[in-house]
Parts: sequence; structure tokens; C-alpha cells
Amino acid sequence: MRIAMKKTLLALLYLTIGIGPVANADGLIIVHDPGPTPPVFPPPWPGPRPPRPPFVPPPRPYTFAPLEVKYHHVDVKIRDQVATTTVDQEFYNPNDRQLEGTYVFPVPQGAHIDKFSLEVDGRQLEAELLAADKARQIYEDIVRRHRDPALLEYAGRDLFKVRIFPIEPRRGKRVRLSYTELLKTDSGVTRYLYPLNTEKYSAKPVPNVSIKLELQSSRPLKTVYSPSHNVEVRRHGDDRATIGFEAKDVKPDTDFVLLFSKAEGDVGLTLLTHRTGTDDGYFLVLATPSFSTDTKNVVAKDITFVLDTSGSMAGKKLDQAKKALTYCVESLNEHDRFEIIRFSTEAEPLFGRLVDAARANRDRAELFVRELKASGGTAIHDALKQAIAVRPDDTKRPCYVIFLTDGLPTVGETDNDRIIAMVRSSAGPSNTTRVFCFGIGTDVNTHLLDRITETTRAASAYVFPDEDIEVKVSSFFNKINEPVLTNVKLHFPDAVRVTMLHPPTMPDLFKGEQLVLVGRYSGNGTGNVTLEGAFNGNPKSLQYQVQFPESAADMDFIPRLWATRRIGYLMDEIRLRGENPELRDEVVQLARKHGVVTPYTAYLIHEDEQRRNVPMAMRSFPQFATNQQVSAVAQEVYQGYLSEATGGSALAAASYVSSQKVASQVDHALQAGAAETSRALMYRWPAISPNARGRAQSASGTGAAEQLLASTQQTRFVGGRTFFFNGDQWIDSQVQYTNPNKKIRVQFGSREYFDLLARNPEVAPWFALGQKVQFVLGPVLYEVTE
Repeated sequence: MRIAMKKTLLALLYLTIGIGPVANADGLIIVHDPGPTPPVFPPPWPGPRPPRPPFVPPPRPYTFAPLEVKYHHVDVKIRDQVATTTVDQEFYNPNDRQLEGTYVFPVPQGAHIDKFSLEVDGRQLEAELLAADKARQIYEDIVRRHRDPALLEYAGRDLFKVRIFPIEPRRGKRVRLSYTELLKTDSGVTRYLYPLNTEKYSAKPVPNVSIKLELQSSRPLKTVYSPSHNVEVRRHGDDRATIGFEAKDVKPDTDFVLLFSKAEGDVGLTLLTHRTGTDDGYFLVLATPSFSTDTKNVVAKDITFVLDTSGSMAGKKLDQAKKALTYCVESLNEHDRFEIIRFSTEAEPLFGRLVDAARANRDRAELFVRELKASGGTAIHDALKQAIAVRPDDTKRPCYVIFLTDGLPTVGETDNDRIIAMVRSSAGPSNTTRVFCFGIGTDVNTHLLDRITETTRAASAYVFPDEDIEVKVSSFFNKINEPVLTNVKLHFPDAVRVTMLHPPTMPDLFKGEQLVLVGRYSGNGTGNVTLEGAFNGNPKSLQYQVQFPESAADMDFIPRLWATRRIGYLMDEIRLRGENPELRDEVVQLARKHGVVTPYTAYLIHEDEQRRNVPMAMRSFPQFATNQQVSAVAQEVYQGYLSEATGGSALAAASYVSSQKVASQVDHALQAGAAETSRALMYRWPAISPNARGRAQSASGTGAAEQLLASTQQTRFVGGRTFFFNGDQWIDSQVQYTNPNKKIRVQFGSREYFDLLARNPEVAPWFALGQKVQFVLGPVLYEVTE
């Protein structure tokens, strides 16, 4: 049963990859209505008819299938502000008949397109450019004929179109297009956007989607950041970078956005803001060190590696941990110092002090690691105390502890609170020792390790039984191996007041990494942001002139990114210190407003709406109220989140919270959160009691745990609003706070429907959800009906 459930949950997780609104489309083919298969009539028979042939059943009715997209590759070259985009994609006709269609490419909003070219199967075609008003007529006509409002998302945009014929049966049609555009720069930040969406026009997930962007600048590059996709950024010196994104078997539905800035100096700082209405604004700070290969800009560090060698580490776990430790020692920088402590029933240091990373010391360390054996208990308190005490009192270097364990404290002090108190006092008043914890396997105490890292301004990570310790630890070490600024602090202009910062305390800044800070602000004005820290023990201060505007409609991704991190922080408070009404209410309000939905937040939303007696037709998750099995499993999962510190579900919960707290892209964080909550459900399944197991089955035989995960995916965040699927319609989350007496019904596709769109273009992404939608516009509740 567990294997079957695992497959089902993974399938549901696979479906979540495509969650989100139907966004601005890349090039797509609108197939002309193929109509029914025409009947074939025999010609008149000359002369006497022959005997009637035996009856042959007529062929099955023809069923039309939409086109599939086989691959979608994008290659972009940006030189300063000039971007050349080349798109290569193949459409496949899965039907047994020839089709005709129109290839359309909605122009990105605000883009200044030049040199647009298009090839179909290697043949150059002339594309027609339609202005936004004429393009709107085409969109609306397609919506009327196809009864599908998805294209309304592009209303108000210019459009390139070209007729494609024939589209041969059971064959592919390759389309290549290229265009050049001049990118806009605002407040020192240049933005590139590629509209990436094939969800409505591919019959199946796209096997391969890739974007490669080569960025070259005449000035040093600093910020290189995608708020939309989890990209890989490879730097080639200070003035060049390659950005890559690749996904398989997905239905892309989110615009690809890249932001970059240029600046001289050791650290670049970019401020982005969003503010509408009278509420406090949102801001995002990106601090990026120089990517120069000059090692003089790297801070020399002291680092202590602490490895658990208790009996439970025997076998593959210890072998992988030893390889990871050897890699870390070999990767130390020339001026670093290090120590190794192994612990089981007692702690044993290798050198008894910090030593230089000289070849002889590294060789001795590698021999020590190679000969480690697993036996004994787990003296976590003693090992941590010795590791922190290694630091000399007069050192000005940053001090890091890499702590690897697979169990609970069983020897010496075992009380969590006393261990935390020891770490806090030993780290010193300035708290400059960072303890990074790795929990290996499912027997660790996640609450203890997470509180240790929280206390020392570090981070924790967990290695599940099916993961490789060496890969995870080595990857992490590469990120912290080259600090450029430690004990980081930010000071903001006096004209503004900043609140609810995430992270609440600044981490150290490392070469190759980017500090991402989000928060709220009140007030407005121009002034200096001061970045302070220590460089090789000496204070360093950098100033950047920034503006916090009174109004800023761009960068509308920032509020949701802030909400994601804020919810992660609040959920961590609930997990580590217990819940209270204030924390729960804030999580519910933010999750509902910004569409940050997981099984944990969904259960809290359900409880809130049940307490307020929200009508069923307005509920965010009506399945919880109508299906007692789903509700029971949701409650059990949430209660486990509150009470469990060890076990697979606890590890998954800790990993879920971490993915939200450090989110840089909301969709990626939600996908990671869905993966971890799916993993938590799989770990909990064997522990469900026989009564609960029976209760967790629906009438159709589908497990309630699977239904729980699936129900949380019926959410869309579009046009700044969250919509939940209730019955057969999409419901705006603001509906339940609106006077139902002020309701106007509008029929889908009617004249009133398109007039409402023309008067209020902001409703286009809401209309694009489907034929039945309820949303709030001003004081009025609109209901779109079939």
C-alpha cells in the first residue's frame, strides 16, 4: 500500500509543476476549426445495381486532438541593453488528418521589437504585425469561437501572426523565430522578459523546455536575478554571465524574467520596490559581491568540522560523510585554519587547536578521517562545546562549525534548552561563530538542530535516507568557502521605516552568492542604504543611494515573495515554539491573500473559515468540509507538524519551512514545499492506525492523503489575486469579505462581458481562468456564468 501511495503522491506532485495562472504565451498555433469528418458519397451507379454488399459498420466518429509541443528551446544574447532572442520549437499534429492554423506570437508588454523573422520547416515566412487594438479583435473572436477565455490574457498587446498550412497528420512542424529588442533600464536595473507558456496549446506536457541566456556588459555585472524561475548563474569574470533554465515534462505557464544591474566596487546593492494604494510598500534588496577571481577579496576563515561517529553511523552513512569531509579539507583556502572533532560517547579533537591549511596538516587530517570507525553513543553537547571553544578569544576571523550528526543526544547533557543555552553563551556576546548543522537520516532532533542554527545566524539542512551525504555537504561547503563580508548589517534612510524583514538577521556574504532581503516600508524619499560588515577583522562600510517611492506599480512579484518568506518564518515559530492565535491568524491572512498554499496552510485556512461560518459556496477548500476523510487526515498531518521533532515527517516539515524562509522565487518555493509535504505524507502513512486507515479512504477508494495534496493544488494566483476552485467555478479570495447584495452577473462571451473587459483591462487574467469566475472589482461582486 505504501508503494502505491508513493506513486500516486509523486504523480500528484508532478501535476503541481504546472500550477499557476495561464500567463503570457510564447509562440503558439491556433488550429482552425477542423469540423466533422466529411461524409463520402458514392457516385451514381451506371446501369443495373450489383447485389448489395454485406453491411460494414461506419467508421468511428472523428475526434480532434490539440497539437502537442515536442520541445521549446530559447537562446538569448544580451549585450548591455540589446537583446536578441531566438526561439526553436516543434509542434506535433497527433491527428490523422491535415490541419490548418495560425501561428501567433504576442509581443511582450512594453517591448520594442526590431528585426523579427520567422521560419517554418526552414522556409522563411512573412509575419504580419498587428497593433494592440486589432490584436484584441482577433483574441476576442477566438474566445467566442473556441469558448476558451485563455487568450484574453494577451489583450492589449501587439501580435505577430502568420498562416501555417499544411500541418501534416502525425508529423511535426518546426518553427524558428528571432527578434531583437532594446531593453529598458529603470533605477539602474535592466529587465528582460520572455513570455513562456504552452499550457493551453499542448495536448501533453512538453518533454523539454530550456532557456540559455548569455549576458555581456561593458561595466561590471552585479545583480543577476530571476524572480520567476530557479536558474543557474555561471559567472565568467565581472562582465559576463551565462544563465540557464531547463525543465522536462512540464507545461510552462510563467513568464521568464531576468533582472540585472551593473556597478563598480566590491559589492553591488540593488533596491527594488512595489507600492500601490495607501498601505505600506514592499521592498527587495539584492547584495552581490564582485565575481573577480582575485583571492585578495576573500576573507580568511577558521572552520571546525564535527563528525558524529556513533554506532548508528556505521556503513554507507559514515562512508559518505568521510568523503564529504575529505572534500571540504581539500577545498580550504590558502590562509584558512581548521580543526576536526569526531564524537560518539566522547568528543576527540584531531589537533587540539586550529592549524593552518598547509599540505602536511591536510594529509594528517585525511588520514584521521580515513581511519574513523562507528561505535558508541551521541555526545552532542560535549562535541558542540569543544567545537565552539576552539575559537581563540582574540581572533578577528569569521568562525564556522560544520556539524554532522544522525541521532539524538544520548550521552552527557541531553536537554535541548540547556544545549541551546550553552551554544548561546559559548558563541560569545557578539555571536560571531556560525554553527551549520546537517541532520543525517530520520532519527535526528530537528527542533534542536534548527534552534542551534537560528541562535548562531547559520542554517541547517537534512539528508534523507535516499540522498547522498557527500553531494549535499560538498555543495553546501562550496557556497560558504569564500566569505567576503561577515557580521553584515544594513541601515536604511531616515525618511523610511522598514519592518518585518526576512531574514530578520543578515547572514554573512559569500563570493558567488547573493544576499536576498525582503521587507515592508512606510514613508518615502531618497537617501543612502549603508551596508556594514567586517573584512578580515576590519570594519567595512559601503553606501548606496536609493529611492523608496511613494508609488511603484512595477515589480509586482515582491509582495508575494515577501509573503512566502513571512509565512515560512511564522510557521517555523509555530513549529519550534508552539502556536498562538496571532501567529495562526497572520498565516491564514497571508496564505489566502497571496496564494501561498500547502497542506499545512490549507488546514489553517479551513479551520478559520469554519470558525467564521463562511458559506460553502465561498470556501477556499470546500473538500475539507464535505469530505470528513480528507479533513481528518489534514488535521492529523498538521498536529504532527506541531508535535513531532524526530522522524521522517519532522524532517520533511523542517525542509518545507526552510524552502519558504529562504525563497528567491515563489513558484520554485511552492514546488519545493509541495515536494516536502508530499514526502511528509509518505512517511506518515505507515503510522496511521487501522481506524484512521479506514477513515482515510474515500468512497472511490482513493486515499484521503492523496486527495489532500490534490485539493491544495486547485489554487491560482493571477493578476495580484488568489482564486480557489470551488465546485465548477473559480472564486476570488476576496469574495467572502464582500457584500453579496452587490452582485452583477455577466454571461461568458456576451457583449457585456467584453465591454467589462474593455473598461477594466485588469480583469483579463481573471477572465482567462475559465468560463465561470467570481471576483471583486471595487465594491461590486461580479459572477461570470456560462
